[in-house]
Amino acid sequence: MEKHPVHVVVDPVLSRVLRPHQREGVKFMYDCVTGVQIPDNFGCIMADEMGLGKTLQCITLMWTLLRQSPDAKPMIDKAIVVAPSSLVKNWYNEIHKWLGNIRISPLAIDSGSKSDIDRNIERFMSQHGRRVVNPILIISYETFRLHAAALQKGKVGLVLCDEGHRLKNSENQTYQALCSLKADKRVLLSGTPIQNDLLEYFSLLHFVNRGILGTAQEFKKKFETPILRGRDADATDHDHKRGSEKLAELLAIVNKCIIRRTQTLLTKYLPVKIEQVVSCRLTPLQRELYKRFVDSKECQLTSNGKVALSSLSSITQLKKLCNHPDLIYDKCREGAEGFEDALDIFPQGYDKMMNKIHCDLSGKFQVLDFILAMVKATTTDRVVLVSNYTQTLDLFVKLAQLRGYNYVRLDGSMTIKKRAKVVERFNDPTSSDYLFMLSSKAGGCGLNLIGANRLVMFDPDWNPANDDQAMARVWRDGQKKQCYIYRLIATGTIEEKIFQRQAHKKALSSCVVDMEEDVERHFSLEDLRELFTLNEETISDTHDKFKCRRCVNKIQVKPPPPDSDCNSDLSQWNHCADKKGVVDVILKGAWESAVSFVFHHRSHEQRKTV
Repeated sequence: MEKHPVHVVVDPVLSRVLRPHQREGVKFMYDCVTGVQIPDNFGCIMADEMGLGKTLQCITLMWTLLRQSPDAKPMIDKAIVVAPSSLVKNWYNEIHKWLGNIRISPLAIDSGSKSDIDRNIERFMSQHGRRVVNPILIISYETFRLHAAALQKGKVGLVLCDEGHRLKNSENQTYQALCSLKADKRVLLSGTPIQNDLLEYFSLLHFVNRGILGTAQEFKKKFETPILRGRDADATDHDHKRGSEKLAELLAIVNKCIIRRTQTLLTKYLPVKIEQVVSCRLTPLQRELYKRFVDSKECQLTSNGKVALSSLSSITQLKKLCNHPDLIYDKCREGAEGFEDALDIFPQGYDKMMNKIHCDLSGKFQVLDFILAMVKATTTDRVVLVSNYTQTLDLFVKLAQLRGYNYVRLDGSMTIKKRAKVVERFNDPTSSDYLFMLSSKAGGCGLNLIGANRLVMFDPDWNPANDDQAMARVWRDGQKKQCYIYRLIATGTIEEKIFQRQAHKKALSSCVVDMEEDVERHFSLEDLRELFTLNEETISDTHDKFKCRRCVNKIQVKPPPPDSDCNSDLSQWNHCADKKGVVDVILKGAWESAVSFVFHHRSHEQRKTV
């Protein structure tokens, strides 16, 4: 008797909560892992930006494959979710949240003795057919790597890698271990599939669909080199044309196995977000310390353009100086290279002053102090403070103690279990905590901090994905209030160079991942090498480099395009050199402290309610 294929239908428990873009995402991933999109290839990348529900879409895909197929039997018998250690519990909770009523029991492994973990893995791998009690294994990248041999003994229907940009290096052990897993169907989740360069992007695509772009060497020669050459601000017309052609050729291949939607979709469900890049002047003390350091032997460039001594150390010291002189005082006291005679320009008795924060010695702290005071005095809003450095978090604590602000702090020293309690407490509307201090390295992804609706990103990271992750903590599902994001950048310093490098990377990502063809080519590679210079004359080095065509004498006379938003290229944002153009009354009030220039834009226009 001939068997006819049956329809595969998403379980109503899940389909009734899926938004339209999530239904589209589940269908796309299903077509990829069943070989419909690319014959004989069964992988894909779910590259939706943060907040669009990648986890729910992937749970829906897993559950559908575990229970259905056109043959009326399960397409797979078990699946593995590999995630950062901090998100293993999140995955367990999310699966229970959506599938708990169906009595599915996932197995989460991230701690215990080696023998216990191996025994649990062996039990999971030995399950087959209809006797699979725990069809989903959730495991951290580290644990997977350490126990890869046990996981590679049998077949797995599907492997799903969260924060998949961790697999950007095809040479590392985790990548190799996952590649050796006997799983044809592979899904990689990453809201930031391009973090630094195209070769990392190649590694992700090669993991999910091996060979569709050739070898790494073939990819570099055929795609990466001409595309990057065409993106450079100094590119010739020929380079630009060839780069565009190769970009189009690359997109024609990868668009069959990558789905990407931006946060613009969230405007249907969330309140307005106002994002602001705030240039802050250095104080006289910061400026003098900065000049002495960049003029020292530590920062002298050799003839081949390389920094003579430790460039990484020099960059770190300058970044810390941009935050506050406190952070480099010990180096000055030790007479470290670059700071040999710096103690004489500190105020007398400075070492005794360091038990308290002195905001007047840092431009960014002056602005932060004003913002926090005005928010506290004039609103019921609460604020998230984010920094790359735990030492800067220490200064936030001193500021909170000085001003009497209640606060909580989350950094790498806090256990995963305690993090969840701290976040839950802060998000409680009755909480008395005013500030949530967050280390971007420890808590950049997975946290929902909708108890606050203002966020201050205090210092930029080389990797724009890290900053984007951190800044997405408050504008998320469940947020009811208008959100304000402040990115503080020290004017004319290395921070602006880092910020410009971010813009360069995001422009590349926009072209390749978001398929935006009109991203302007602002920065040449030469511009990005000028790290160790202080531009004392500028009010915004970034705006200067745009060669803005919408300003006359640094005054915006032509508005941004009507379709621009916070996801648009920065040159398409509103910007101003005085507070007249600023819409945020809090930032207006803080302007006189140390603000020199602001880029600002809103996510969407407020919808009128009838």
